[in-house]
Amino acid sequence: MTNTLHRFGAAETFRDDYIVFAIASKGKNDQNSLPKLRRFLELAIPFKPVNLGDARHGGALRPSKDMHPTSHWNRETKPDFDAVLKGLDHPTTCAAVFDNKVAAEDFVKRVKEEDLGLSVNISTSIDGAEQCCFHAGIPRHSVGYSLGFEGKTEKLPNSQVLLLSTMCGHGMVSNSLAKKMIDWVKEGRRTPEEAASYLTRFCSCGVFNPSRAKRILEDARTKTT
Repeated sequence: MTNTLHRFGAAETFRDDYIVFAIASKGKNDQNSLPKLRRFLELAIPFKPVNLGDARHGGALRPSKDMHPTSHWNRETKPDFDAVLKGLDHPTTCAAVFDNKVAAEDFVKRVKEEDLGLSVNISTSIDGAEQCCFHAGIPRHSVGYSLGFEGKTEKLPNSQVLLLSTMCGHGMVSNSLAKKMIDWVKEGRRTPEEAASYLTRFCSCGVFNPSRAKRILEDARTKTT
């Protein structure tokens, strides 16, 4: 089970969205697991992830404490992977996010070779996850499905907003903020890359995919559904 299970969208929309987690089991293999989790994150960097994070401190783009009227225009949009590595101080869920299948497959294979003794979870389309396992030479252990939304679904935001807001499994990217970023991009007030970086900062565990967000925001310029 993973908090990324409820990412909204058809399977095709996850072609640039691969999240690989590592976690220790409390009371089973969590002793001395911190260096193993850090090693997991270190192994990811050569494969060029678009985000890296842990569930206690967030991802490679984080909120700034230094705010002033022009800060939104001058923010750094390059992920800081070193900050993630240095900030990891307690066993927790660690994740690496990739925007292409080849990188995700090669990383999963590398993690298997390292044999860290941690539980590893791949979150993407079912087919994408199976291909990662096949490339690494391992059978799929299990699969989790999201049953989607139930109830008064007419109250839900539109699909563009849901595609963005559900990329934070803890619900820290609000529907209102996602809609605001879509509006700003349409109005030319921010580029898709800038808007995606703003959204990424609010994800508290580092699984938000800025590349997918950028693509969604670019599509939103011309689509209205």
